[in-house]
Amino acid sequence: MNSAGINHASDAPASPLGNAGRGRSSEIDQRPDDALPDAARRTESPEAPVRQPRSNRQPERDYRVAHQPGFVLHSYPYKETSLIADVFTRDYGRVALIAKGAKRPHSKLRGVLQTFQPLSIGWSGKSEVRTLTHAEWVGGLPPLERSALLSGFYLNELLVKLLARDDAHPALFDHYVATLNQLAHDEPVPIVLRKFERALLKETGVAANFTVCGRTGATVESDRIYVFDPERGPRPAMPADTAPRIAGKTLLDMEREDYADAVTQTQSKFLMRFLLAHHLGGMPLNTRQILIDLMQL
Repeated sequence: MNSAGINHASDAPASPLGNAGRGRSSEIDQRPDDALPDAARRTESPEAPVRQPRSNRQPERDYRVAHQPGFVLHSYPYKETSLIADVFTRDYGRVALIAKGAKRPHSKLRGVLQTFQPLSIGWSGKSEVRTLTHAEWVGGLPPLERSALLSGFYLNELLVKLLARDDAHPALFDHYVATLNQLAHDEPVPIVLRKFERALLKETGVAANFTVCGRTGATVESDRIYVFDPERGPRPAMPADTAPRIAGKTLLDMEREDYADAVTQTQSKFLMRFLLAHHLGGMPLNTRQILIDLMQL
Protein backbone atom coordinates (compact mmCIF):
# COMPACT_ATOMS: atom_id res chain seq x y z
CA MET A 1 0.00 0.00 0.00
CA ASN A 2 1.26 3.43 -0.93
CA SER A 3 2.61 5.26 2.09
CA ALA A 4 2.28 8.77 0.67
CA GLY A 5 0.65 11.27 3.00
CA ILE A 6 -2.49 13.34 2.49
CA ASN A 7 -2.11 17.09 2.78
CA HIS A 8 -5.41 18.05 4.37
CA ALA A 9 -6.57 18.74 7.87
CA SER A 10 -10.28 19.53 7.64
CA ASP A 11 -12.74 17.38 9.59
CA ALA A 12 -15.28 15.42 7.57
CA PRO A 13 -18.96 15.32 8.55
CA ALA A 14 -20.05 12.72 11.07
CA SER A 15 -20.80 9.33 9.56
CA PRO A 16 -24.39 8.08 9.44
CA LEU A 17 -22.86 5.00 11.11
CA GLY A 18 -21.13 6.98 13.88
CA ASN A 19 -17.43 7.63 13.20
CA ALA A 20 -14.48 7.96 15.51
CA GLY A 21 -12.62 11.28 15.77
CA ARG A 22 -10.25 12.77 13.20
CA GLY A 23 -6.41 13.12 13.15
CA ARG A 24 -3.17 11.40 12.20
CA SER A 25 -1.09 10.14 15.13
CA SER A 26 -0.38 6.48 15.52
CA GLU A 27 0.46 5.54 19.09
CA ILE A 28 -2.13 3.91 21.35
CA ASP A 29 -2.89 5.17 24.84
CA GLN A 30 -2.15 2.07 26.93
CA ARG A 31 -3.61 3.30 30.23
CA PRO A 32 -5.83 0.50 31.57
CA ASP A 33 -9.56 0.40 31.07
CA ASP A 34 -12.14 -1.83 32.70
CA ALA A 35 -12.17 -5.38 31.41
CA LEU A 36 -14.60 -6.07 28.61
CA PRO A 37 -17.50 -8.10 30.07
CA ASP A 38 -18.51 -11.41 28.57
CA ALA A 39 -21.83 -9.97 27.43
CA ALA A 40 -20.07 -7.29 25.40
CA ARG A 41 -17.84 -9.90 23.80
CA ARG A 42 -20.92 -11.65 22.50
CA THR A 43 -22.73 -8.54 21.34
CA GLU A 44 -22.54 -7.21 17.79
CA SER A 45 -22.63 -3.49 17.09
CA PRO A 46 -26.03 -1.92 16.33
CA GLU A 47 -25.14 -2.40 12.65
CA ALA A 48 -24.78 -6.20 12.80
CA PRO A 49 -24.99 -7.93 9.40
CA VAL A 50 -28.31 -9.41 8.37
CA ARG A 51 -26.79 -12.28 6.42
CA GLN A 52 -24.12 -14.48 7.97
CA PRO A 53 -22.12 -16.21 5.22
CA ARG A 54 -19.96 -19.09 6.36
CA SER A 55 -16.79 -17.77 7.97
CA ASN A 56 -13.46 -18.92 6.54
CA ARG A 57 -11.52 -18.11 9.69
CA GLN A 58 -11.90 -19.10 13.33
CA PRO A 59 -11.34 -16.10 15.65
CA GLU A 60 -9.87 -18.31 18.38
CA ARG A 61 -6.79 -18.87 16.24
CA ASP A 62 -6.04 -15.17 15.84
CA TYR A 63 -4.38 -14.43 19.16
CA ARG A 64 -2.04 -11.68 17.93
CA VAL A 65 -1.96 -9.90 14.57
CA ALA A 66 0.39 -7.10 13.52
CA HIS A 67 0.64 -4.68 10.58
CA GLN A 68 -2.62 -5.68 8.95
CA PRO A 69 -3.96 -3.33 6.23
CA GLY A 70 -7.40 -2.10 7.20
CA PHE A 71 -10.05 0.61 7.30
CA VAL A 72 -12.42 1.71 10.02
CA LEU A 73 -16.00 1.14 8.84
CA HIS A 74 -17.80 2.30 11.94
CA SER A 75 -17.09 3.00 15.61
CA TYR A 76 -19.19 3.58 18.70
CA PRO A 77 -18.48 4.49 22.34
CA TYR A 78 -17.71 1.88 24.94
CA LYS A 79 -17.79 2.99 28.57
CA GLU A 80 -16.38 6.40 29.42
CA THR A 81 -13.04 6.40 27.63
CA SER A 82 -13.03 3.70 24.96
CA LEU A 83 -14.40 2.92 21.53
CA ILE A 84 -15.30 -0.26 19.72
CA ALA A 85 -14.28 -0.03 16.06
CA ASP A 86 -15.66 -2.20 13.29
CA VAL A 87 -12.65 -2.64 11.00
CA PHE A 88 -12.41 -4.14 7.50
CA THR A 89 -9.02 -5.83 7.05
CA ARG A 90 -7.53 -7.44 3.98
CA ASP A 91 -6.64 -10.86 5.40
CA TYR A 92 -9.05 -11.23 8.34
CA GLY A 93 -12.22 -9.60 7.03
CA ARG A 94 -14.45 -7.64 9.36
CA VAL A 95 -13.09 -7.49 12.92
CA ALA A 96 -14.41 -5.79 16.07
CA LEU A 97 -11.67 -4.10 18.12
CA ILE A 98 -11.84 -2.27 21.43
CA ALA A 99 -9.66 0.85 21.41
CA LYS A 100 -8.91 1.48 25.07
CA GLY A 101 -8.69 5.12 26.08
CA ALA A 102 -9.47 6.36 22.57
CA LYS A 103 -11.95 8.95 23.88
CA ARG A 104 -9.53 10.55 26.32
CA PRO A 105 -8.71 14.14 25.33
CA HIS A 106 -5.01 13.46 24.72
CA SER A 107 -5.32 10.00 23.21
CA LYS A 108 -3.46 9.82 19.93
CA LEU A 109 -5.98 7.27 18.72
CA ARG A 110 -8.52 10.07 18.36
CA GLY A 111 -6.59 11.14 15.28
CA VAL A 112 -6.04 7.71 13.80
CA LEU A 113 -9.33 5.81 13.81
CA GLN A 114 -10.86 7.69 10.91
CA THR A 115 -12.98 6.33 8.09
CA PHE A 116 -11.60 6.14 4.52
CA GLN A 117 -7.96 6.31 5.61
CA PRO A 118 -5.64 3.34 5.04
CA LEU A 119 -4.32 2.03 8.34
CA SER A 120 -1.79 -0.50 9.56
CA ILE A 121 -3.52 -2.26 12.45
CA GLY A 122 -2.57 -4.75 15.15
CA TRP A 123 -4.66 -6.53 17.74
CA SER A 124 -4.64 -9.34 20.28
CA GLY A 125 -7.21 -11.61 21.87
CA LYS A 126 -9.34 -14.64 21.16
CA SER A 127 -12.83 -13.30 21.86
CA GLU A 128 -15.23 -11.83 19.33
CA VAL A 129 -14.15 -8.32 20.36
CA ARG A 130 -10.33 -8.18 20.39
CA THR A 131 -8.06 -5.48 21.80
CA LEU A 132 -6.47 -2.96 19.46
CA THR A 133 -2.72 -2.86 20.09
CA HIS A 134 -1.47 -0.72 17.22
CA ALA A 135 -2.94 1.64 14.63
CA GLU A 136 -0.93 3.74 12.21
CA TRP A 137 -2.10 5.95 9.37
CA VAL A 138 -0.21 4.97 6.20
CA GLY A 139 -1.77 7.33 3.64
CA GLY A 140 -2.01 6.79 -0.08
CA LEU A 141 -5.62 7.82 -0.75
CA PRO A 142 -6.97 11.31 -1.43
CA PRO A 143 -9.74 12.53 0.90
CA LEU A 144 -13.38 12.01 -0.01
CA GLU A 145 -15.40 15.20 -0.38
CA ARG A 146 -19.01 16.22 -1.00
CA SER A 147 -21.09 13.45 -2.64
CA ALA A 148 -18.09 11.11 -2.70
CA LEU A 149 -17.95 11.26 1.10
CA LEU A 150 -21.57 10.19 1.47
CA SER A 151 -21.01 7.44 -1.09
CA GLY A 152 -18.11 6.20 1.01
CA PHE A 153 -20.41 5.96 4.04
CA TYR A 154 -22.80 3.96 1.87
CA LEU A 155 -20.04 1.47 1.02
CA ASN A 156 -19.22 1.12 4.72
CA GLU A 157 -22.82 0.49 5.65
CA LEU A 158 -23.09 -2.23 3.01
CA LEU A 159 -19.98 -3.94 4.38
CA VAL A 160 -21.14 -3.71 7.99
CA LYS A 161 -24.55 -5.17 7.20
CA LEU A 162 -23.64 -7.81 4.62
CA LEU A 163 -20.25 -9.16 5.73
CA ALA A 164 -19.98 -11.74 8.49
CA ARG A 165 -17.29 -11.21 11.10
CA ASP A 166 -13.93 -12.95 10.56
CA ASP A 167 -14.69 -13.82 6.93
CA ALA A 168 -11.70 -12.86 4.79
CA HIS A 169 -12.37 -11.27 1.39
CA PRO A 170 -9.02 -9.98 0.07
CA ALA A 171 -10.38 -9.41 -3.44
CA LEU A 172 -13.28 -7.37 -2.04
CA PHE A 173 -10.85 -5.41 0.15
CA ASP A 174 -8.83 -4.50 -2.95
CA HIS A 175 -12.04 -3.55 -4.75
CA TYR A 176 -13.00 -1.33 -1.79
CA VAL A 177 -9.66 0.50 -1.96
CA ALA A 178 -10.04 0.96 -5.72
CA THR A 179 -13.60 2.23 -5.27
CA LEU A 180 -12.55 4.82 -2.69
CA ASN A 181 -9.84 5.97 -5.08
CA GLN A 182 -12.35 6.27 -7.93
CA LEU A 183 -14.74 8.28 -5.78
CA ALA A 184 -11.91 10.57 -4.66
CA HIS A 185 -11.05 11.23 -8.30
CA ASP A 186 -14.63 12.20 -9.18
CA GLU A 187 -15.45 9.23 -11.37
CA PRO A 188 -19.21 8.88 -12.05
CA VAL A 189 -20.72 7.95 -8.70
CA PRO A 190 -23.64 5.78 -9.94
CA ILE A 191 -21.35 3.62 -12.07
CA VAL A 192 -18.74 3.27 -9.31
CA LEU A 193 -21.43 2.19 -6.83
CA ARG A 194 -23.05 -0.32 -9.20
CA LYS A 195 -19.70 -2.04 -9.76
CA PHE A 196 -19.02 -2.26 -6.03
CA GLU A 197 -22.51 -3.55 -5.22
CA ARG A 198 -22.10 -6.30 -7.79
CA ALA A 199 -18.65 -7.21 -6.49
CA LEU A 200 -19.98 -7.37 -2.92
CA LEU A 201 -22.78 -9.77 -3.84
CA LYS A 202 -20.33 -11.95 -5.77
CA GLU A 203 -17.84 -12.07 -2.91
CA THR A 204 -20.47 -12.96 -0.33
CA GLY A 205 -21.73 -15.79 -2.53
CA VAL A 206 -25.25 -14.52 -3.14
CA ALA A 207 -24.95 -13.18 -6.70
CA ALA A 208 -26.63 -15.30 -9.34
CA ASN A 209 -25.31 -15.40 -12.91
CA PHE A 210 -26.54 -12.41 -14.90
CA THR A 211 -26.10 -14.08 -18.28
CA VAL A 212 -27.92 -17.41 -17.79
CA CYS A 213 -31.57 -18.05 -16.93
CA GLY A 214 -31.61 -19.77 -13.55
CA ARG A 215 -34.44 -22.21 -14.28
CA THR A 216 -33.72 -23.25 -17.86
CA GLY A 217 -30.01 -22.62 -18.30
CA ALA A 218 -30.73 -20.64 -21.45
CA THR A 219 -28.43 -17.77 -22.32
CA VAL A 220 -29.84 -14.29 -21.72
CA GLU A 221 -30.78 -12.60 -25.00
CA SER A 222 -30.14 -8.89 -25.37
CA ASP A 223 -33.51 -8.15 -27.02
CA ARG A 224 -35.71 -9.89 -24.42
CA ILE A 225 -37.16 -8.53 -21.17
CA TYR A 226 -36.43 -10.32 -17.90
CA VAL A 227 -37.13 -10.22 -14.20
CA PHE A 228 -34.52 -11.31 -11.67
CA ASP A 229 -35.08 -13.95 -9.00
CA PRO A 230 -32.55 -13.03 -6.24
CA GLU A 231 -31.86 -16.70 -5.52
CA ARG A 232 -31.96 -18.18 -9.03
CA GLY A 233 -31.13 -15.40 -11.45
CA PRO A 234 -32.95 -13.96 -14.47
CA ARG A 235 -35.96 -15.44 -16.26
CA PRO A 236 -38.21 -14.09 -19.02
CA ALA A 237 -40.73 -11.59 -17.68
CA MET A 238 -44.43 -12.48 -17.45
CA PRO A 239 -47.40 -10.08 -17.28
CA ALA A 240 -48.06 -10.82 -13.60
CA ASP A 241 -44.49 -10.09 -12.44
CA THR A 242 -44.03 -7.24 -9.97
CA ALA A 243 -40.23 -7.33 -9.81
CA PRO A 244 -38.26 -4.75 -11.82
CA ARG A 245 -38.16 -5.51 -15.54
CA ILE A 246 -34.70 -5.55 -17.06
CA ALA A 247 -33.61 -5.70 -20.68
CA GLY A 248 -31.35 -8.60 -21.53
CA LYS A 249 -28.86 -6.05 -22.83
CA THR A 250 -28.70 -4.45 -19.35
CA LEU A 251 -27.87 -7.80 -17.74
CA LEU A 252 -25.16 -8.50 -20.31
CA ASP A 253 -23.77 -4.97 -19.92
CA MET A 254 -23.62 -5.36 -16.13
CA GLU A 255 -21.75 -8.64 -16.44
CA ARG A 256 -19.18 -6.83 -18.63
CA GLU A 257 -19.20 -3.78 -16.32
CA ASP A 258 -20.19 -1.64 -19.29
CA TYR A 259 -22.44 1.21 -18.14
CA ALA A 260 -22.12 3.50 -21.15
CA ASP A 261 -25.77 3.04 -22.10
CA ALA A 262 -28.15 5.36 -20.20
CA VAL A 263 -30.82 2.62 -20.11
CA THR A 264 -28.31 0.24 -18.51
CA GLN A 265 -27.49 2.85 -15.87
CA THR A 266 -31.15 3.37 -14.98
CA GLN A 267 -32.20 -0.28 -14.98
CA SER A 268 -29.10 -1.42 -13.08
CA LYS A 269 -29.89 1.10 -10.34
CA PHE A 270 -33.35 -0.36 -9.73
CA LEU A 271 -32.13 -3.95 -10.08
CA MET A 272 -29.35 -3.54 -7.51
CA ARG A 273 -31.71 -1.74 -5.13
CA PHE A 274 -34.11 -4.69 -5.44
CA LEU A 275 -31.39 -7.33 -4.91
CA LEU A 276 -29.82 -5.56 -1.92
CA ALA A 277 -33.21 -5.14 -0.26
CA HIS A 278 -33.75 -8.89 -0.60
CA HIS A 279 -30.38 -9.87 0.84
CA LEU A 280 -30.76 -7.37 3.67
CA GLY A 281 -34.08 -8.91 4.61
CA GLY A 282 -35.83 -5.61 4.04
CA MET A 283 -33.63 -3.71 6.51
CA PRO A 284 -33.24 -0.14 5.18
CA LEU A 285 -29.89 1.36 4.34
CA ASN A 286 -29.63 4.77 5.99
CA THR A 287 -27.07 6.16 3.58
CA ARG A 288 -28.86 4.73 0.52
CA GLN A 289 -31.98 6.68 1.45
CA ILE A 290 -29.96 9.86 1.87
CA LEU A 291 -28.35 9.29 -1.54
CA ILE A 292 -31.75 8.71 -3.12
CA ASP A 293 -33.10 11.90 -1.59
CA LEU A 294 -30.11 14.03 -2.56
CA MET A 295 -28.94 12.55 -5.85
CA GLN A 296 -31.65 10.17 -7.04
CA LEU A 297 -29.19 7.28 -7.15
